[in-house]
Amino acid sequence: MHVAILSARNGWHTDELCRALADRGHRGEVVPYESLRARLGGGSAGRVQVVPDGSPAPDAILARIIPNGSLEQIIFRVDVLHWLENRGVPVVNSPSAIERSVDKFYTSAILHDAGIATPETVVCEDFATAMAAVRELGEVIVKPLFGSMGHGLVKISDPDVAFRVLRPLEQTRTVYYVQRVIDHDGCDIRVFVVAGQVIGAIERRAAAGDWRTNVSRGGTARAIELADGDGQLALRAAASVGADYAGVDLLRSRDGVLYVIEVNGIPGWQGLQHATGVDVASHIADLLVARVHS
Repeated sequence: MHVAILSARNGWHTDELCRALADRGHRGEVVPYESLRARLGGGSAGRVQVVPDGSPAPDAILARIIPNGSLEQIIFRVDVLHWLENRGVPVVNSPSAIERSVDKFYTSAILHDAGIATPETVVCEDFATAMAAVRELGEVIVKPLFGSMGHGLVKISDPDVAFRVLRPLEQTRTVYYVQRVIDHDGCDIRVFVVAGQVIGAIERRAAAGDWRTNVSRGGTARAIELADGDGQLALRAAASVGADYAGVDLLRSRDGVLYVIEVNGIPGWQGLQHATGVDVASHIADLLVARVHS
């Protein structure tokens, strides 16, 4: 089996995936998104070239990440994934799941409609509505609609500070994503889900002087055993966005309510693997094999 791993570059995650596939007698090939080619018409039935000339067409696609680019580039890349999937090539995660999970508004809306607790949030395009949300919700986190690893998050409790933060964003034609801060004990939980099963979970605590728990930002992680209800909630959240595999972030408030903060459809797992010893790439490789042979 030949798997094309679409990514921005080679790195630890792609190395792990190629190693896990090789352990099973399969081949992983890291391919940059810029190499995607589509050909239509001219007597052609239509084809997409994913790998370099001379290489066999892949049996499956793993979309490791959607790299930064222009709006046109990103739309084209996701459209190609949709087209490949429609032509019978397994794509993991599916382009629909990626679209739902990379957009914080879309994820929050889906979780809300599925009856899954998620923090109270206001999403809008105008400065006045965003300021009104800050005054109404109290302490808030302002997040970019697209983003990961804790980049671009700002915690605000003072309307005057909010004015200074939000007003400049108006000039960039931004979408304001304003979310009420959940009162909690300083840690959250990352649950890793693959093929409808929880394969590992960690408790994350922020580094000194920071409130973001991301391991990539210096947070610490320790392996934990989940209560049955917590694991089931993570599985429901991943299923709600249609993710074959996902990192699901849970946050328990001081009054005992368990919230789903994020469902990451293109998650990293280096911190979780180091803390738990779980071979995450092997689980993903098994998922890919099962998809090709289903």
